[in-house]
Amino acid sequence: MLDSYLQGVLGAQAPSTALRTGGTRGRLHRHAAEPGWEAVVAYDSGEPIGYIYANRLTGADDRWWCRTRPAPESVVAEASTVAVKEMMVRRRWRGQGIARGLHDVLLAGRPETQASLMVNPLNQDGRVRALYVAWGYRTVGTAQSSPEAPVLTVMVR
Repeated sequence: MLDSYLQGVLGAQAPSTALRTGGTRGRLHRHAAEPGWEAVVAYDSGEPIGYIYANRLTGADDRWWCRTRPAPESVVAEASTVAVKEMMVRRRWRGQGIARGLHDVLLAGRPETQASLMVNPLNQDGRVRALYVAWGYRTVGTAQSSPEAPVLTVMVR
């Protein structure tokens, strides 16, 4: 999975970001150690073309919800939730429904009653956020992991 992960990150981000793959690997390993971590990788003729991974949130006091502004309603923050941490399809295979397929396969096997994700509202001029709305997600707030990080839209379905 790491090869697919790095190919996706390196192929989709600016060169200055791509140079920080040590941080990318660290994030993947940190996320993989979180409760309920699960990943799905898509292949085309044996070649990894996309991935998604997620983990189970630990409740209303999970850092996911603590960063969200305004604070989410208790019915949202206290629900059993799987958090989609990353999803990417390599450029050549985009626009073919692969991301939705990865998403649906991952969620189909999960016991949680709610899914959440964060998206940069500027990603692809807002098209990624619009895609998530079409998949049934709704906005519950925003989050920013650090002052240098972009403000992300927090969504649930």
